[in-house]
Amino acid sequence: MNIVPINDLRFKKEVQMTLLLLIIIYLAFISLGLPDSLLGSAWPAIQPMFHVPVAYAGIITMIVSGGTIVSSYFSSTIIKKLGTGLVTAISVIMTAAALLGFAYSDNFLWLCLLAVPLGLGAGSVDAALNNFVALHYEARHMSWLHCFWGVGATAGPVIMAHFLKQGGRWDMGYRTIGIVQLGLSVILFLSLPLWTKVKQEAENSKEEISTDLSRGELLKKKGVLSALFAFFCYCAFEATAGLWGSSFLVFSKGITAETAAKWVSLFYLGITIGRFLAGFLTMKLDNRTMIRIGEGIILFGILLLFLPGGGISLQAGLLFTGIGCAPIYPSMIHETPRRFGKAISQSLMGMQMACAYIGSTFMPPLFGTIANATTFLLYPAALLLFLCMMVILSEKSARAVSEG
Repeated sequence: MNIVPINDLRFKKEVQMTLLLLIIIYLAFISLGLPDSLLGSAWPAIQPMFHVPVAYAGIITMIVSGGTIVSSYFSSTIIKKLGTGLVTAISVIMTAAALLGFAYSDNFLWLCLLAVPLGLGAGSVDAALNNFVALHYEARHMSWLHCFWGVGATAGPVIMAHFLKQGGRWDMGYRTIGIVQLGLSVILFLSLPLWTKVKQEAENSKEEISTDLSRGELLKKKGVLSALFAFFCYCAFEATAGLWGSSFLVFSKGITAETAAKWVSLFYLGITIGRFLAGFLTMKLDNRTMIRIGEGIILFGILLLFLPGGGISLQAGLLFTGIGCAPIYPSMIHETPRRFGKAISQSLMGMQMACAYIGSTFMPPLFGTIANATTFLLYPAALLLFLCMMVILSEKSARAVSEG
């Protein structure tokens, strides 16, 4: 009779527990992406029904972004009191309630009110999950998890399009995704003991020790300020590239709107595929190297966008720009506890997410205003400016920490 040592049984149980929780986190990342692209695909059907100007969609997105920035900034305080698992579960149920509320709304004011819990829920869960994965899982999972966010962001418009074909039933699209989110929140509540167990194991092994520092004290630490602005620049880059790519192609290159929309999808395809492949590369390369590789590929993509004419060079430029973006954000997040220490990573993660959302919220409209007043030929130049700033700040942060 073979007797399995108790330590081996405990190890197997811990591995199974960690794997199960990882699967749940993957599902949570899909749910993070699902609502992000819904409004854009549904708005052409919502706008005439509510008799508001087309530009009013921007009001809703600004409210969502504002809620996301606020909840990200204060996420460390909330997570400290409630724990990562409970914050994630509550955040998902908030987004589920908001999405279901969208489905039953009959005027624009209700959409604005419901945008508040939608934004608040998104910010907290983003900061909570990113820090938890950075602390407890390998870099490859960070890349693949953000790839799964792309799966959710891609699936949202597909689900909405299905119902729009059935008589413009945008409400059914929101209702369906709201129910999916509600189901996930149930799974998250049931999984709360797993989150607690993993955290306890980390604390018992002295892997996770929290330190209370004020935000002012955090900003004084070497490399932190540069890291925050690097997040700002990256998300400003990604959001500007995605939002104004079609306008650049149509107004500056003479491409038809339909063709431009297809070509810009190559940017997002590049991000999704790139993050899947980056997960394998992280097994051999460290985070800083992955960031540098991504920046180099982005530079190549931007140079292709500068070339005269169109066709292959434009498509390749958008694709390579997306592929270059792929490893940067996950690697920057995963590097946080390694660069600044696990003790302050959750506080820093919330501040980084807030800076990231500020960049993606305010810089694309600023570029749009400038380009509308001048020319959309500035598109690749603006991307190059964001890239240069990101490279300088990222390297400055890494150098400050290594020298400190």
